[in-house]
Amino acid sequence: MKDTSFVKGRLKSLRYAILGAYKLVTTEHSIMVQFSIGIIVTVLGIVFDITKTEWIFQALAIGMVLAIEGLNTAVEKIADFIHPDHHERIGFIKDIAAGAVAFAAISAIIIGLIIYIPYFIELF
Repeated sequence: MKDTSFVKGRLKSLRYAILGAYKLVTTEHSIMVQFSIGIIVTVLGIVFDITKTEWIFQALAIGMVLAIEGLNTAVEKIADFIHPDHHERIGFIKDIAAGAVAFAAISAIIIGLIIYIPYFIELF
């Protein structure tokens, strides 16, 4: 029976989203690495007392990488479920999804360098 309460439905959706994020962070090695990098740059942000604008860009970069990596993981899991054996077209799809992660990660690295290089230069 379908739940007709708007609030109950949104709370269920939130529960599933939190559960999915937990599964990503605790089972997927690439997410573990990227999540750890996110924690490290967050600590750096606190240490260097970065500006509010820098926090916004940093948070967006971290969120972008984790979100796209999560979507990449979902694409890979679906592709493996549909066709468990190696298949050229499935490989092509998985490569495209991984390429999206690469674009996000490169953008995040550039944002991180723009934010932190001046702070590290000040140290020396």
